Amino acid sequence: MASRDFPIQGFSSLAIHAGHEDDPRHSHLTPIYANSTFVFDDAEQGMRRFSGQEPGYIYTRWGNPNMTEAEAKIAAMETFGVTDASGSPLQVDAILHASGMAAISTLLLSNLSKGDRVLSHYSLYGGTQDYMNRILPTLGMEAVIRDLRDPQQAEDALARDPSIKMVYLETPANPTIQCVDIEALAEIAHRHGRIVACDNTFATPYLQQPFRHGADFVVHSTTKFLNGHGNIIGGILLGRDTGFMRTTATKTHRLLGGNSNAFESWLLVNGMKTLELRMERHCHNAMEVAGWLDTHAAVAQVNYNGLPQHPDHYVALRQMRHPGAMLSFEMKGGLEAGIRVMDSLRLCTRTVSLGTCDTLLCHPASMTHTSVPREDRLRYGITDGLIRMSVGMENISDILNDLDQALAKA
Repeated sequence: MASRDFPIQGFSSLAIHAGHEDDPRHSHLTPIYANSTFVFDDAEQGMRRFSGQEPGYIYTRWGNPNMTEAEAKIAAMETFGVTDASGSPLQVDAILHASGMAAISTLLLSNLSKGDRVLSHYSLYGGTQDYMNRILPTLGMEAVIRDLRDPQQAEDALARDPSIKMVYLETPANPTIQCVDIEALAEIAHRHGRIVACDNTFATPYLQQPFRHGADFVVHSTTKFLNGHGNIIGGILLGRDTGFMRTTATKTHRLLGGNSNAFESWLLVNGMKTLELRMERHCHNAMEVAGWLDTHAAVAQVNYNGLPQHPDHYVALRQMRHPGAMLSFEMKGGLEAGIRVMDSLRLCTRTVSLGTCDTLLCHPASMTHTSVPREDRLRYGITDGLIRMSVGMENISDILNDLDQALAKA
């Protein structure tokens, strides 16, 4: 493996080598540490580890070599080429979780208290939206939803409401693919003394680094593009305040119990090694699909930030390497047309989730966003005929041929 002091210059090199520690038995890859607990040389060592005087593993709910490698690799990718206020390489801490929702739970519950509010925007992942609507109110907390594609709405909300402690962003957003300006919103939030968190699942650190644009926290569902193969569930929380991450966030995470495990961490590490290669193919195919759908007679609208007419096109260009692999499109025939397209697929896969090698399509109104009230869903742009598409790595001609025969039946 690469030497610690070797000056890695490329993202793929980083994705392959970052976070790896030499194995004492000289295994090429980090072995799977399938154990619940770790032994101590003596009682004094156990005391030192529990008190934090000595680094080392205690219990897998608290950490494990496989989890550590995944955390270090994602932290390295999210901060690759990013500097802090002094010009030094940015240092962040990362905590791997059992799911993206577990990571979001740690983020919100470690930062917010009874009476606090979180400012967010239209069109969020359905689980996040449901969490804000159902869980936060039971704890005396509340979400404030505004159209944050207009930064002035963030300015007005933060100026009027001192109870807002966090600005929570998801960009590109699920499933409308809306983008918000991370840098502009972070500047407003920090000027008002608030913290900023960003869900970077759709983009991945290869396409977008929210820390570069001022975010204080980043979350991912590692289930998706980071792993890339649809064979794990996982999440991660990263934060630039390493003191907070090692104390309050870590304690909250451990008490909530949303820890990852050795096997899924091992799969995640190996999946991430091909992230750049996979994203290049995903993104190339997505651009082709979006252009093709944009001219189809049965399609009313294509939501893809790579199309110049998309309202967030220039925001995406400023903060993303490429507009990405996710898109959605609205069928002119509404709900019935959307269902017919879904039922007619022969190559592409009908399922929720995203970021796997194969192309995945889902119908948010009847699947991922069923818990969102219809009036809210429509206001957020999640219409009855909307189909979300995670464009896969198949040959583009096969993807387009399948879409062509499915849309012909709409």
